[in-house]
Amino acid sequence: MKRAIIFGITGQDGSYLAELLLKKGYTVHGVIRRSSTFNTSRLDHIYQEPFQKDRNFILHYGDVTDSLSVSRIVKNVQPHEIYNLAAQSHVAVSFEIPEYTANADAIGPLRILEAIKFHGLKTKFYQACTSEMYGSSPSPQNENTPMHPASPYGVAKLYAYWITKNYRDAYGIFACNGILFNHESPRRGETFVTKKIVSALTKIRNTEPKILYLGNLNAKRDWGHAKDYVEAMWLMLQQDKPDDFVIATGKQYSIKDFVNMTADELDMDITWKVGEDGEERGYYKNKAVVQCSQKYIRPLDVNTLMGDATKAKQILKWKPKHDIKSLIKDMINNA
Repeated sequence: MKRAIIFGITGQDGSYLAELLLKKGYTVHGVIRRSSTFNTSRLDHIYQEPFQKDRNFILHYGDVTDSLSVSRIVKNVQPHEIYNLAAQSHVAVSFEIPEYTANADAIGPLRILEAIKFHGLKTKFYQACTSEMYGSSPSPQNENTPMHPASPYGVAKLYAYWITKNYRDAYGIFACNGILFNHESPRRGETFVTKKIVSALTKIRNTEPKILYLGNLNAKRDWGHAKDYVEAMWLMLQQDKPDDFVIATGKQYSIKDFVNMTADELDMDITWKVGEDGEERGYYKNKAVVQCSQKYIRPLDVNTLMGDATKAKQILKWKPKHDIKSLIKDMINNA
């Protein structure tokens, strides 16, 4: 039976990946941070009590910002595979806490790679990277597109990307980078824009008075479903040779498009008007319900991201099962 460690198991991707690996017969070890409030709600349906016999789902306290805990867990578990999904993953927040973002997102992966090397393990390693590394590079972006990150988050992930490649080349570690474009699900965190849109419009439709404040309505992104993307993570570590792969749908939509498609799924008719102040607003039943706010405008923004996953389709035989409409429907119906 294969053993896998998932750093970042309490997040959206970690919970879906844990489900996938359990279905494939793995023993899954998840690393969680100590918290005074429960932070494992996405795992409640697969959680197993410590006193349960023959457990195949085990949680450990640790943190990628703590090299001792990382080394201890890696040594004790002796995993066949490690998936590093742990990160401070909010782009806008990374401008507020750039040092912590660098510590978790850049040096965190280094700590795991060092543990693999130090303990002399043959563990396969997956590093979660991001389309935010491309920044201003023109779309569509693939594995050979130059990277110009436009946020502390993107910069930190670019270090993680290169240190993963470096340890692969220097020490022969089976290490892969997954350059994942935006991927969402009903388990997406409440502060992420897609979840904000779905949650707010659902409340507005149910007559709860609310205004949805957003940033750049014209920013375009390539959105997929997290369930599809965790399958790609697993496929990368099943190959004969380690490599890096873009995972994306190849289609892009603006934030405004996402609002309109969510409204359509909710049978809401949203009309857009530009006010005297030059700001565009969305109206529902003659009331302004969507509005731009300078609070959500980033110091440096990325206007367009769209991935070219040709390599993943050819080598991994991967392709997305969900389109954006089925994604939105799932987010509404399973919120």
